[in-house]
Amino acid sequence: MNIDENSFRLVILGSIFVTATIAESLWPLRPTTQPKLTRLRRNLGVAAVSAVLMRLLFLPMELGAAALVTRESLGLLNLIKVGDGARLAISLLLLDYTLYIWHVLNHRLPFLWRFHNAHHTDLDLDASTATRFHFGELTISSFYRVGLIFLFGIDVETLLLFESLITAFALFHHANVRFPATLEKWTSKLVVGPRMHGIHHSVERAETDSNFGTILSIWDKAHSTLRMNALRPSVVIGVPSYQDPKEQSTTGILLMPFRAQRPWAQSDDAESTNSAN
Repeated sequence: MNIDENSFRLVILGSIFVTATIAESLWPLRPTTQPKLTRLRRNLGVAAVSAVLMRLLFLPMELGAAALVTRESLGLLNLIKVGDGARLAISLLLLDYTLYIWHVLNHRLPFLWRFHNAHHTDLDLDASTATRFHFGELTISSFYRVGLIFLFGIDVETLLLFESLITAFALFHHANVRFPATLEKWTSKLVVGPRMHGIHHSVERAETDSNFGTILSIWDKAHSTLRMNALRPSVVIGVPSYQDPKEQSTTGILLMPFRAQRPWAQSDDAESTNSAN
């Protein structure tokens, strides 16, 4: 990947972010609880730390793995003879499905949840939330991704395309933008939309543990984790035991995984399966 290709990719993704942020002000899906600029500074601060580590350490590691796979013809996809188009489609489907599995594991395993929780404790949901992933989560997920690259035989071009797609779709379905409900009802049969993903950030535990897809919604349907009442806009966002705005500083979010974890609802110890004490 040369500098021009990387710059073009960043310009496109940056344009999507800016467009989504403007659209959120014009056609909001949900009322917000905190000032927009405050949340932008906070979430982009978390994103900046993660972006530096990804750029310097983990993206080169993933790209290096993909280059080695291509050079040595490693992985399952190199064992079958298919055309370039079919190989690309199969690769993207496999990566999206394994990302669905990874997302489920982040909710099921306490150690992974303590990092993913930093994403879910946002008190509002918008395009900036799509950038609010803790560097610890991205670190662990990079090693998971490298394993998949070797297992499936993912090449550099496919990896970069997938990274761009998941970023673009994350910005789209996190965006607090009101699309026509009828339109989203039909598009959500295939891809994840803002109303559908909004339910995943609900303070209701059963709703949060649903709609794990990033690009395609078919994985949720196949595994019975799809909740189509996500199409309602009246979703209260966040984690019940992390509702204090004073804890929502950039530093507080970055330190959150390294502190004692709270049960989902502090008044209900029975729902503490996601805490890692």
